[in-house]
Amino acid sequence: MNLIRYEPTSLNFPIFREMEEMSDRLNRLFGTWTRPNGGKEPLTVVDWTPSVDIQETETEYLVKAELPEIKREDVKVTVENGILTLQGERKHEKEEKNRKFHRVERSYGTFLRTFTVPSDADEAKVAADFKEGILRVHLPKTEKPRPKAIEVKVV
Repeated sequence: MNLIRYEPTSLNFPIFREMEEMSDRLNRLFGTWTRPNGGKEPLTVVDWTPSVDIQETETEYLVKAELPEIKREDVKVTVENGILTLQGERKHEKEEKNRKFHRVERSYGTFLRTFTVPSDADEAKVAADFKEGILRVHLPKTEKPRPKAIEVKVV
């Protein structure tokens, strides 16, 4: 007889998977409640949330957001008081007389993502580019002060 470790995951129990799916459907229907700037502003309703990757090198932080089928003019990037904000809108396709949708699973409407800027990032030198549906925000690191040798005289 072998012992099997009990690990309750959504894969093991269909009820958990169903609850996760229901939560996702409710978020798409009613929007996700977010509190930008660490709770300093009132709650904002957003329609969807784009996926984001954050990378770090020796010289910068790089935030990459997936924004397919969004125009550059529909995206706004701001850095203020140590908070990086990405916001914009993906506009819904209009149904035409000759076409009708049988299924719409992609999310449309407004989005808002906020991130705390690391203390070693230089907010004054933030740069962004937008290409092929990917928004790239570059947060250069500030130069670290070089150690200074101080001669101590012993009396």
